Amino acid sequence: MKHGYSSLQIALHWLVLVLVVVNLLLGQSMARVFEARHGGEAVVSAGPAYAHIAIGVTILLTMIARLAARLSRPVATAPDTPHRLLATLGRINHWAFYAMLLLIPLLGAIAWFGDSEAAGELHGLAIVVLLVLIAIHVSAALFHHFVLGDGLIRRMLRPTGGT
Repeated sequence: MKHGYSSLQIALHWLVLVLVVVNLLLGQSMARVFEARHGGEAVVSAGPAYAHIAIGVTILLTMIARLAARLSRPVATAPDTPHRLLATLGRINHWAFYAMLLLIPLLGAIAWFGDSEAAGELHGLAIVVLLVLIAIHVSAALFHHFVLGDGLIRRMLRPTGGT
């Protein structure tokens, strides 16, 4: 039986959002430290870079928890709707999110700990893909809310049974 999101799933969703926003804000500092370190230059202020790494690890662990919660408690991608194409696109977008939010921290770790410029470039490209997915996700949520009026947004604000 598929139902709405649990309290745990909702909390993990919003936690990942906050962590991703903070890491996006720290990203330029991280890039400067990575380039300086990779180029053999002295690193003056690595604090934001270390915060970026810690948050990246936290995103990875939180996404593993999200994936476990999602697999143990399946959720309907959209409320009962005659819009099957929208439901399919929603499922694709959600699983692409999971993939990117697992891949990005892994690529970042490979770039940093393996001193790999290629992994760093892939990390940056994956972030662009994530930003596109975010734009689609937010646009779709607003479309559901304001055009279809189907209450989809409420599912990520109020739990539906279970934890």
